[in-house]
Formats: sequence, structure tokens, C-alpha cells
Amino acid sequence: MERPLDCLNNLDRDNWLIGYNNRQFNQIAQELYLELTQLSACGTSPKIILAEREPLRFLASFIAACAANCPVFLCNPDWGTQEWQQVFDLVKPDIIWGIGSEDWEEKTTLSPSSSSSPSSPHSPLIMIPTGGSSGQIKFAIHTWETLIASVQGFTEYFQLKQVNSFCILPLYHVSGLMQFMRSFTTGGKLAIIPFKGVEAGQTLNIKQSEFFISLVPTQLQRLLENLELTEWLTQFNTVLLGGAPAWNELLEKARFHRIRLAPTYGMTETASQIATLKPDDFLGGKISSGQILPHAKVTIRNQQGEILNSTQIGNITIQAQSLARGYYPIPRENQADFQVDDLGFLDAQGHLNIVGRNSDKIITGGENIYPTEIESAIQATEMVADICVIGIPDKQWGQALTAIYIPKQSDTSALKIQTLLKDKLSKFKIPKYWIPQQNLPRNSQGKINRQQLQQIATEFLQNPIT
Repeated sequence: MERPLDCLNNLDRDNWLIGYNNRQFNQIAQELYLELTQLSACGTSPKIILAEREPLRFLASFIAACAANCPVFLCNPDWGTQEWQQVFDLVKPDIIWGIGSEDWEEKTTLSPSSSSSPSSPHSPLIMIPTGGSSGQIKFAIHTWETLIASVQGFTEYFQLKQVNSFCILPLYHVSGLMQFMRSFTTGGKLAIIPFKGVEAGQTLNIKQSEFFISLVPTQLQRLLENLELTEWLTQFNTVLLGGAPAWNELLEKARFHRIRLAPTYGMTETASQIATLKPDDFLGGKISSGQILPHAKVTIRNQQGEILNSTQIGNITIQAQSLARGYYPIPRENQADFQVDDLGFLDAQGHLNIVGRNSDKIITGGENIYPTEIESAIQATEMVADICVIGIPDKQWGQALTAIYIPKQSDTSALKIQTLLKDKLSKFKIPKYWIPQQNLPRNSQGKINRQQLQQIATEFLQNPIT
């Protein structure tokens, strides 16, 4: 397996990183690598916080840290004071890249720790953030090997030697980082543009038919509202879709425009996708998260841990070579099964189908309800721009279904939506409370902050608009 510096030296310096100075990337990476190896000469490797905003510096710094075998923590430069405080308390970094001294003083009262982590003779530790949408940041512990295992599963599944990626997702997040890893380690090309830039028409001069692009559902929705960008999207080899559940109306619209969509299932802990529906299957009408990639194995189990038969719904359990080695600072020694919060089933073709999340389950009047089904039905009315269904404590029913939504039109009433739902959902699945909002609290990957929604709902129901 090629190491970080081997990959760096094998790259075509002039054009692999589209829109950036490739020689500058190489130079920064080499210079930082030499600095870090000198610092590590005493036998310890400094812990690095990496929060560079500029993509070229972020990626060059990342490769330097990995090549020098230094523990590196990928961070969002836009985290607030509370989040940065969590990070500094947990990490106690030796080196901070991307946060200036002024930002440091604003974000924390701590000073960097002088303690260092022992260097590993095997592989650098790569800490990727997860859990930020709940307000509690955790770092999944990955290594160069776990990330490479994900790349190898991807290339084998799609039968590729090189992967060209068009990245519009944050590089500190697994969804953006793995696009870089696929291109960097296979000798492919990488184009990087922020999503706002794409919306403004900055699409670069590339041959889309040779590129993969990754989107979250809210991004796909916004691109499909623009005819020019819709046409641009149809030209891509594959449009990977993940990060959050996609609703049926959105999938149907993508299929109508013949977009080569590939819905995926994965997470930070698995170094992105472990299941993907291939574009031809999607265009043929298949609805699922697709087959399991070669580097992973998925079983469906009941609450007692027994493996269920196909089509039976249960807890999703994952084994994968790309699985994180625990959460910082507690590594996991062996590759045990990883049971996730999601519920699903494997169909007769071995395709993974997601039903919902255990923790999102709402129990009302003794009935178990999964919000995904209700949200999809509400989206299908085409009367809302965004929707999330949660449960609010209720003395009579246990929990009361509550829809927090963005109406497409200012005169859209909850009564109109409820009327359209009567033929689609059982009566007990139609939300009791309807709370219109101008926007919903989602992170950059499209994941909803349910904790914040609970606060919105509580405040609204205590002081209803009359």
C-alpha cells in the first residue's frame, strides 16, 4: 500500500488539483512534513488541530501530518466558542493550523498543551469529527489504512482504476475528505468549489462524464430548482447522494431529469459509504441504498442479536475494513461488529433498505412511528420546501407527532397539507401539531439538529401564534 508521500511523489504536479497551483501544494506539503519530522525527532509526535479554510493549504497540511505520522484532528473553522472549547478540552493540541492568534483568543481561554502523543510505528491517527449536529463533538479515530480500505472498496465496486472527483462538500468532514482520498491515492483529478460557488455558476471547465460528484439531499434539491445547473448535473458520470435521507419526490425529480444518481449509505465511523445504489439501477426505478461494497459486510439483527432473514426489519450491524478504531481518546483494539442506530432490511437482491433511526422513533398511543415515512409523504404534497417530524411529550398519547416545516407559499396552510395526507397516511400518522418556520437547523451535510427543533417546538407550543 502506498504511503502519503509515495502518493504525493507519484502525482502529475501540473493538473491533478484543478483550479489550484499544484506545485504550491507539493511544496507546502513537503515543507510542513520536514518541519514535523524535526519536531518528532525526539520520539514523540505533536498533536495537530487542522482548521485551514483554504482547500490547498488544508490538503497539503493533511498529507504532511499523515506522512510525518502525527495525530491530526480535522476541525471546522466555523465552530462556535462552545464547540471550540469542547475540542481544546479534549485534544489539548500542540500545533494549531488554520486558527490565528486572534481567533484563538476569541474561541478559548486555554493555552495549547505541551504534552505530546507517542508516535505509532504503523500509521498516523486521523481524527474525523462527528456528532456536531447534536451539540457534542466526537472524533472518530481513523488511520491511513481505514481510509484506503474505503477507497479500495469504492474502486472495486465501480470497477475503476482512477477516480476523478468534483468536491463541493467540506474537506474536514468525511464526505469531503474521502473525495480527496479517492482522487489522491488513485492518481485521479480533483476539482474543489464551495457549493455557493456552484450555485453562482462557477462550474470549472471539466468533462463531467469523467467525474463523480457528491451531494446531500438539500443541495440536490437546490440544484434541481435551476434549469442550467440541472442540465450541468445530468452530465456527470455519477452523482453520489448521502448524508441524510432523501425524500421520494426528490428522487423522482432526479430520475425524471435522467440524473445518474447513486444513493449511498455510510457514516463517519465507516469512512463514508458502505452501500451504494448504482446509477443504472436508480434510473431503472430501484429504490434502496444499493448493494454492500466489497470491503464491508452488513447483517440485520433483532434486539437479542440474532441475525434476521431477508426482508425482516432490524438493527443494522456493520463489519468493515474501513471501520473507525473507536472515538478519541479511547481506541478500540479489535474490529468488533459495529451496531448503528439505524433500522433497515436486506431485500432478496442483497440491497440495503433504510427504514429509520431507533433514536428518532416516536411512540404515540402505543404505535411505533418512524418520521422518515411521514416526512416523505409530506414532501410528496409539494407544498413544503423542507420538513422534519418529531415527537413532543404528551400526557395522553405519550408523544404527539409534530411537523416543523417550511411552506413553499406564504398562504400554504397546515389544513391544506393535512387534507392531502388523508389518503396517504393512517390517521394516527398525521401530525397533531404543525409549526411553520423560515428555515430548519441543518448542518452543512444536511443533517437536522433535532435537539434544536425540540426547543423550537416547545417555545412555539407554549406561546402559539394566534
